[in-house]
Amino acid sequence: MLKFYFNSSPNPTKVALFLEEAGLAYEPMPVDVRLGDQDKPEFLAINPNGKVPAIDDNGTVVFDSNAILLYLAEKTGQFLPSDRAALLSWLMFVATGVGPFFGQAVHFKHFAPEKIAYANTRYQFEAKRHLAVLDQRLTGRTYMVGDAYSIVDMDVWGWARVAAFILGDNALDAYPNVKRLVDEVSARPAAARAIALKDKFKWKTDMDDQARGNMFKHLDSKVA
Repeated sequence: MLKFYFNSSPNPTKVALFLEEAGLAYEPMPVDVRLGDQDKPEFLAINPNGKVPAIDDNGTVVFDSNAILLYLAEKTGQFLPSDRAALLSWLMFVATGVGPFFGQAVHFKHFAPEKIAYANTRYQFEAKRHLAVLDQRLTGRTYMVGDAYSIVDMDVWGWARVAAFILGDNALDAYPNVKRLVDEVSARPAAARAIALKDKFKWKTDMDDQARGNMFKHLDSKVA
């Protein structure tokens, strides 16, 4: 059975969405980054980069959420748009733009031990800029690629659904096309199951010194 290594962050959640949408049998494998599970040898054997999500599909290991979405879509033939050029372009837009910039915006807003105005302003700006690009893409379109719901929409949903945590309440009101897509996907039963997956397991909730040490190793780094 496919093993799915995950936590409740945006990247694993969009893979959980695909698994639920496709009706694939899988074994959820929780990775609690606040406890340092990502650094255990058994997980590093799955993903040497120590990040979730990852899957072990009966011996075929895939990591990075975008790679997993593409792998599963190609394997099953589900949620795979026919316009491959647009598919790859928008998957990579999320992989190299939306995810990294949103992630840094979250870090500098909520978790950085020092409040650095420049960093916060830069990543907030970039998060908004990427949302604006997505919103323009969705102008006059129901979905990101083609005429049907696909892995690209799942990819966008993973991060866009948490925009309020990054940019403040009602953040998506400025991006009505993105909001429409997020609301549509969130209303799907598979999305509810994907979001609820985390509730089947116990997670460390305190952001204490242990958690910060496990998640932000640069705090103890000796590299100049």
